[in-house]
Amino acid sequence: MGENMIVELISVGTEILLGNIVNTNAAYLSEKCAGLGLSCYYQDVVGDNEERLFETIKTALSRADILLLSGGLGPTQDDLTKEVAAKAFGRKLYLHEESKASIQKFFEKRGLEITDNNWKQAMMPEDCIVVDNPNGTAPGVIMEQDGKHVILMPGPPNEMIPMFEKSIMPYLSKLQSCVIFSQTVKVCGVGESKAETMVQDLIDEQSNPTIATYAKTGEVHLRVTARAEDEKAARKLVKPIIKELKGRFGNHVYTTDDEVTLEKAVVDLLLANKLTVSTVESCTGGLVAARLINVPGVSEVFKSGYITYSNKAKRRLLGIKKSTLLKHGAVSEEIAREMAKGAALVSKSDVTVSITGIAGPDGGSEEKPVGLVYIGCNVCGRTTVKECHFSGNRTKIRENTVSSALSLMRECILQYYSEVTFGNKDK
Repeated sequence: MGENMIVELISVGTEILLGNIVNTNAAYLSEKCAGLGLSCYYQDVVGDNEERLFETIKTALSRADILLLSGGLGPTQDDLTKEVAAKAFGRKLYLHEESKASIQKFFEKRGLEITDNNWKQAMMPEDCIVVDNPNGTAPGVIMEQDGKHVILMPGPPNEMIPMFEKSIMPYLSKLQSCVIFSQTVKVCGVGESKAETMVQDLIDEQSNPTIATYAKTGEVHLRVTARAEDEKAARKLVKPIIKELKGRFGNHVYTTDDEVTLEKAVVDLLLANKLTVSTVESCTGGLVAARLINVPGVSEVFKSGYITYSNKAKRRLLGIKKSTLLKHGAVSEEIAREMAKGAALVSKSDVTVSITGIAGPDGGSEEKPVGLVYIGCNVCGRTTVKECHFSGNRTKIRENTVSSALSLMRECILQYYSEVTFGNKDK
């Protein structure tokens, strides 16, 4: 297969440099380019400054085949991307009548008055491909010269993303001499360093397909990518690697579908086994319930969510014994167990998950430090409690707790059913 084409991303806008907006476009485009098999070695952010933008484009042209620019196509004076890109290619601008007509239509449809500076958006470089923008007034632009491709897109994500998907992606696909196919194996309940160690030999031997590991909060994703002359051949290359990864990670693999999240995998498991679920949370304050309720169709299985933050609420709503609280404290294995059992009793749910912990920044002690969390899971009367130690700030600790709770729920349901099947269920 031929060498990968190299792409460089240039995000234009002083507001990105100042931190006024987060550069989500670059994250989106890099992921899409990786999926297309384009190699991205540099990403640039440059302000609305003619000299620096020109310099950035020239440098990028010296080391990349494709330039993807987003931003700076607006009607105001500091929107310079098109003018500077045309200058870099030595091309003049002319009034593109179709763009002028669609800008006029855009304003008339919304009952807005057109100011003269809007016609700047209808000025196009000579010999370019004009890309339609149904969601705004700035058309996209594609310029080709000496094997280089410069693609200009509007900055607002609600304009850039649809344009990229409808017009730019098919254009880029045609530039590639081969087809790229990727599949992701999503793993929970295994840490990043352990997961990498488990596949290090495969990574060392790789050429085509390749394996890349990505750490997500409480999860690890392994992306397998193959290049071939057509999709069928690429899929064929990926298949044995996926099988090998499933063999190595076993039940820790919760999906090989990009669209499936951990919470969806848990809800699918509940639906498949006709199990109802309730959550009872302290330090996560309803985040586990929120993740589960993100999933369409969860109403079939989700019964209730309790936030028992105070000891009084734990006792009143769940029937936690005062003596257990006094003896072991609210953050303990015993309380997590009683919370899971108490929630099962009051909600009459088949599965309950309980959380009690210290999210910080204060409230920790030497014996019970910040980041100590107990997660309980009750499946049909059988309770498991897991002790976790998380680091980071309050938000990080809570996010990690939620992922671990979802992972534990999945693990406990699978374990329960495997033991029911083999006739050694122990309640």
